[in-house]
Parts: sequence; C-alpha cells; structure tokens
Amino acid sequence: MQTRFSVAIVDDHALVGLAIGALIAGSDGLDLVGAVPSVAALRQADLRPDLVVLDLMLRDGTTPGENVQRLRDRGSEVLVLTSGEDRFLVREALRTSALGVVRKSAPPDAILTSIERAARGELIMDAEWAMTADSDPDLQSAPLTDRERDVLALYASGIGAKQVATRLGISENTVNDHLKRIKREYQRLGRPAPTKVELYRRGVEDGFLPVPGRA
Repeated sequence: MQTRFSVAIVDDHALVGLAIGALIAGSDGLDLVGAVPSVAALRQADLRPDLVVLDLMLRDGTTPGENVQRLRDRGSEVLVLTSGEDRFLVREALRTSALGVVRKSAPPDAILTSIERAARGELIMDAEWAMTADSDPDLQSAPLTDRERDVLALYASGIGAKQVATRLGISENTVNDHLKRIKREYQRLGRPAPTKVELYRRGVEDGFLPVPGRA
C-alpha cells in the first residue's frame, strides 16, 4: 500500500497557491491540506503537514530562516519555492534545514517531482543549488581529516554507523566519535548538521560528496 503524504502551501500570491495546489492534487501520493499566506496563518489553522511548500519571499516581513525554523519546530519538512530574484535570500534558505530550493519557473512536472521527493524526506539539489553554494563567499569549509571525509561520505550515503565501521575496518565507536567531531566542526562554523540529511548537504557544499546530477 502506497504511503500518502500531507502537503500545505505557504505563499501570499493566490495564483501560485492555485497552480501548485493543482499539481499536488494530481499526484497519487500527496494530499493537499491547505494553502495559506503565511506561517502564522498555518499555525492559526493548526495545520501540521508532512511537507510545507514555502514561498521564499513573503510580504509579512518574515525571513526564510525564521520561517523554516518555525515549520521544522512543528514537525514539517520544508521545500522552498522561489522566483530566484534575490540571491541573498536563496543563500539564506540554503543554510537552513529546508530540503531544497525550487524555482517557480521550472517545468510543472519537475516542480511536482521535487515536491514528491521532499515529502519522502529526500534532499533536493540541482545545478541552481550548486551554483549558489559555489558562489557563496561565506561558506567556510570544515577542516576534516581524510578519515573523517570517508566516514562522512559513507554515512551520508544512507548506511548506518555499523556498516560504515565494517566498510572502513574500524570500530563502530570510532565511527561515532568521528561523526561527533564532524558535527562539532560544522556547528563551530555556523553551519549546523544535526541530521544525516544535513550532513549530506554539508558534504556536498564542501566538495566531499558529488552534487547529484552534476557531471
């Protein structure tokens, strides 16, 4: 039996909400539970969807960082939707725990695919994401050892600490010690990575892992 995921849209442009809502309604695995103009309105409606498709630039004075954090605190994953008009806001969104950033100008089937993948908890990264990350002057790489890079690459690929230990011929405790230090380094740099998804993103940002889809 196929798992269904609930999705809400936060966008203060009604036409965008209608268009994205129509895409979601056409998906077999998604249920649209609401379209509201702000995160505050979502909270007032007491909606707690699996995924929120969030407009990057809302007109209520909120920032991408605070909006993503509020939604994550309520247990929802977040996919950011943007026109790409403000690179600084895009960079801010990419530093959050959102699963990715998708352009509103992308083909409808590409937008829907990104929403479906994000609803399953998958990280969404493309050439636009990579270009923004590459051009960010404030993105300071973590000083990881070769062994820590190996641990990060294997662990972020989706396997557990025990399997990483087997692959590298070290103990599981050693793997966990490496992971703790890796997380401390990213926290120190202001780029926290408490989850496996965020560790994967940091590894791609720093060039330790390949960007999906990039030759």
